[in-house]
Amino acid sequence: MIDKRMNVTDIVGRLENGMTIGIGGWGARRKPMALIRAIVKSDLKDLTIVSYGGCDVGMLASSGKIKKLVFSFVSLDAIPLESHFRRARSAGEFEVMEIDEGMFQLGLKAAAQNLDFLPCIAGLGTDVLTHNPNIKIIQSPYSDDQYVAMPAIKLDVALCHVTEADQRGNSFIGGPDMFFDEWFCRAAVTSYLTCERIVKTSAFNDDHKILRMPIERNLIAGVAETPFGAHPTSSGPDYGFDVAHLKTYSATAKEGWDDYVAEYINAEDYLSKVGGADHLRSLPLPAF
Repeated sequence: MIDKRMNVTDIVGRLENGMTIGIGGWGARRKPMALIRAIVKSDLKDLTIVSYGGCDVGMLASSGKIKKLVFSFVSLDAIPLESHFRRARSAGEFEVMEIDEGMFQLGLKAAAQNLDFLPCIAGLGTDVLTHNPNIKIIQSPYSDDQYVAMPAIKLDVALCHVTEADQRGNSFIGGPDMFFDEWFCRAAVTSYLTCERIVKTSAFNDDHKILRMPIERNLIAGVAETPFGAHPTSSGPDYGFDVAHLKTYSATAKEGWDDYVAEYINAEDYLSKVGGADHLRSLPLPAF
């Protein structure tokens, strides 16, 4: 039996400058924020970040880690536009590939299937193509129809946060937002998970859980137990997103980012700094 247990420092230590990194979750939901904070503290640079973005993108942008961003949105849900992303994007601090949400998923699926592209209708007649001239239009071999040829989004590494995992890399996602993580992991050469808790494999002998285990263990190189590792984003059913903290964080896009890093990201005990376990468990889950 392969024991894939690691810690956050181990995982970030395997990342390299210039990598293309896919970040699971979406918006303010189930982002691997413990890993993001560790990347902020690291010497990593020139990263291509692929994300249905939230504060993962914002923190990496304000810490100067991003060379290129591939995204379809960057939002904190309750705060519609991520302020650190907005500042960095307005200042032209990195290259961008901005695409439709469906196109984004098809790009991951193409990479997962070792295809150069997948066809779609999304993007036709829109400025997605104006601003991404590298995305081509193709003729159907079966009709007069034309399609967008969405190129594969190939990842060096995928980083995701799940509810439970075992030492072999099996994992379970408990919240109602398990849409994309498997495709990040399938599109990547190597994938790592953080989880709320490590459990025995026998804990997955449950029909309900089996239906919510989309990421095969063979895709996973390492898993780190990181309670509340998605904070300040949500990780259902354990805790919702921390709106008060997200507002505090967002305000630092104008001034105070260095102070935020010093107080929270560099904190010896992050959990205590953000209110403790009982407080985080009390955060209401987002409504769908």
